[in-house]
Amino acid sequence: MDDHYTHLSRRNFTKLSALGIGGIPFGSFASSMFSTNSPANLDIHIFSKQLQFLNYEEMSEAAADLGFQGIDLTVREKGHVLPEQVADKLPQAVAAMKHYGLNPALMTTNVLDVNNEAQMQVLKSASQSGFTHYRTAWLSYPEHRSITESQEIFAEQLRQLGAVNKELGLIGCYQNHAGNHVGAPIWDLPRILETANPAYLGCQYDIRHAVVEGGKSWELGLRLVHPLIKSLVIKDFKWGREGGRWTLINTPLGDGMVDFTRYFSLLKKYKIDVPISLHLEYDLGGAEHGADEITIDKSIIFKHMKQDLNFIRTHWDRAE
Repeated sequence: MDDHYTHLSRRNFTKLSALGIGGIPFGSFASSMFSTNSPANLDIHIFSKQLQFLNYEEMSEAAADLGFQGIDLTVREKGHVLPEQVADKLPQAVAAMKHYGLNPALMTTNVLDVNNEAQMQVLKSASQSGFTHYRTAWLSYPEHRSITESQEIFAEQLRQLGAVNKELGLIGCYQNHAGNHVGAPIWDLPRILETANPAYLGCQYDIRHAVVEGGKSWELGLRLVHPLIKSLVIKDFKWGREGGRWTLINTPLGDGMVDFTRYFSLLKKYKIDVPISLHLEYDLGGAEHGADEITIDKSIIFKHMKQDLNFIRTHWDRAE
């Protein structure tokens, strides 16, 4: 195994100044958050769920050494930062990231209810710490209401959340997660997002989940929602048989069913320029599930992260 992964060298970065919203001219703020130009350099963040066996310093050192621009920090139950500790712990995580030259831009949360004081404190702390994007919680269609009625209720809920985001200078991102979730079919997302301020609330587009649900029609879904995309999740999967049943099997990038060449070509066509969160959900000794203790050497996990990161960059350059 390459010693680069076994013993991560400590880098000496100059600490960056805090990204307080009040100190940023709106023109600069808007151009960095809402740009739709074709990206020259991909802004790739590692999902911290796969690094929860490390503390903030170790996590940040590893992410920087591997070549990521930032960390998509889990700020939720069983996350790197627990919601009830956000006021104290989030600044500590941000300080560690900045120490290693990482950009604290992305968070993954369970936020969705503007009337929930704990959830609103997460957003306030995120704004004060300089974050720009966060993933929301998911919605589900209850059996006792029609889908159309539920969509009207959800649209109002997200409109209110978008208004809070505007006040705090944040962008909320609703993920299209496969299964019985709102947004899984993709086609329902515009309906529930149509009343929200599009500059402050949109979609976190997950190509893995889109292909799971869309099969060969995922391109149509992307065509529909691409104006709503505020962040991206990159991961891969394939169908396989386990125990005599068909099931989803998560894979390293390129080993599954996602056509990344075509996907990246479409992202370039639509000029999608948003932060990217890399997820590794295949077998990594428990790290794929956010385990605090792992059953394999961490150097193996770092190797896979580097391989998937290089895959994105290489295939992005090849896509036309």
